[in-house]
Amino acid sequence: MAKILVVDDNTVSQRLLSFILQQGNHAVVTAINGVQAMEQLNEAGVDLVLTDLMMPKMDGLTLLEHLRADERYKDLPVIALTASVKEQHYSRARAAGVNALLTKPIESEVIIDTVNRLVTQKHALSV
Repeated sequence: MAKILVVDDNTVSQRLLSFILQQGNHAVVTAINGVQAMEQLNEAGVDLVLTDLMMPKMDGLTLLEHLRADERYKDLPVIALTASVKEQHYSRARAAGVNALLTKPIESEVIIDTVNRLVTQKHALSV
């Protein structure tokens, strides 16, 4: 079981993602934007971040850039979610170091498979 930080300003999406991850036997903590996510990371260690790209205060791309610049979180797996199909979002996310970029709506199995793959890779690298 991994601890996943779900970052999304849409409470319906946040609840749905939390439910899906819990059904996949993962523990979930949540944040409504990147600022709150950074606070959560400092309080509770997590194995992976699942973040929406478009949020107020601090969006997912800015959060990702902060994570990659911080020695504590530079290798933390990050999955970005977006409803946008703009190539600029994909390019910026890749350049910022996202591990996976999924386009909404996303099937539950895809989320669980991607999370499990990245958490397994993280644990394999830390052994």
